[in-house]
Parts: sequence; C-alpha cells; structure tokens
Amino acid sequence: MKRVLGLDLGSVTCGIAVSDPLGIVARAVKTIRFPENDYDQACDLVLECVKEFAPDEIILGLPKHMNNDIGIRGQISIDFKEMLEEKVTCPVILIDERLSTVAAEKFLISADVSRKKRKKVIDQMAAVHVLQGYLDRTH
Repeated sequence: MKRVLGLDLGSVTCGIAVSDPLGIVARAVKTIRFPENDYDQACDLVLECVKEFAPDEIILGLPKHMNNDIGIRGQISIDFKEMLEEKVTCPVILIDERLSTVAAEKFLISADVSRKKRKKVIDQMAAVHVLQGYLDRTH
C-alpha cells in the first residue's frame, strides 16, 4: 500500500490531491492560499497536509514550457521541492505538469461547473490530474 500526495503549486495557491491508500485513485483535497510568492508559508501549509495524510511520496507538478525548457515557474517548483525535502522524510518527485490546468478546466467545463465554482477548485483539480497521471504510469 502506498499513499501519494499531489501538489499543483502556483504563485498564491497550491492545489492538493491525495491518492487512496492503495495508490490507485487520486481525489481532490483542497486549495491552500498564501501571500503572493510566500513559499515558506506555502510549505508550512503543505506540511499540515503531510501530517494529516502521512504520504509515502509527494508528487509536485513541474511546469515546463512547451519546448521542454524550465522557466521561472519551473525553477520555483524545483526550489519548493528542495524546501519540502528538508522537512519531510518521504521522497518529493517532480512530474511534468504541462497543460494540467488546461485539462482540469476542460473537465470542469464539460461537467457544467460554473465559472465561479471552477475558480475555487481549478488548482486542486490540476493536482488531481497530475497525481492521477503519475499513479496510472506507476501501476
């Protein structure tokens, strides 16, 4: 059995998803909010979820440009991974998350979720998308 926590980090929010205890299905947990670019506070809030779910692995979305380059947002995710690794005992794995938010948005639109409600859950749905992709590849 393997529980996995999935993160979709933004500049003011972080979507959080978690797998079932068997590590097969991802589900949305919540979106944490923090002051813009305050990744120390974001890390503290993520650590609360780590305590709650006790994951065996943490998956963190790595936003890459379409040409595979790592830009500023990607470097922020790399730095956040290193910050988390200093405070957790489980591995933190970066996963390519190109178009995860686009996929989450399309899913929510197809489910006829209002724009107002989409805005509230888009980050956690992107985290679900990234995490589920990882779970599907590892099973």
